[in-house]
Amino acid sequence: MKKNLILFAVLLMSSFAKAQFIKEKSINIQIGYGMTVPYYSADEIIDSGFFLQGEYVLKAASWVEFRPYAGLIVTNSNGKDFNDNPTDEKAETKAFQMGGKARVRAPIPWVAPYIEIGIGTSIGKFETSTAYTNIHKSGIIYHIPFAFGLEFGRDHNFDLGFTYFFQQTVEQYSGAFAFGISIPLKS
Repeated sequence: MKKNLILFAVLLMSSFAKAQFIKEKSINIQIGYGMTVPYYSADEIIDSGFFLQGEYVLKAASWVEFRPYAGLIVTNSNGKDFNDNPTDEKAETKAFQMGGKARVRAPIPWVAPYIEIGIGTSIGKFETSTAYTNIHKSGIIYHIPFAFGLEFGRDHNFDLGFTYFFQQTVEQYSGAFAFGISIPLKS
């Protein structure tokens, strides 16, 4: 009975609490040059393509944000390695990606470096064909997003950075050199 009374009191008090954890909300759109690289390769290949991502930005403090995201990456092999020599190796990705990340940034005016990490899922077609690996997979796999770059502007509404998605299941990582713009949402 005493435990039930304590539980009821805690629930009652928490329903009256009006703490505001999220300070600001915005939408961030990123577009960039996509790439896919195998973990192990004899010919040093980087397959290129297109990257597009949207994020719902939840700013908790001037230095930390939470970012659920959804995006698309499409990369294709051109049959050449990094030195422009012909190769049979390739690492291709055609996937829809979604998940969540946390961004930590230096609270510096006008230009602020950032780093982010999270967890997500990729849904699509993945191919890693090298001297060491031969993986052809379609479906759902997990990935670990990691990014770093610079936010700039008076309100840090623009960013330029590198975004990577480490995909252990298919022994490759995809990523992009991307430009982003944030659009504040009214509460």
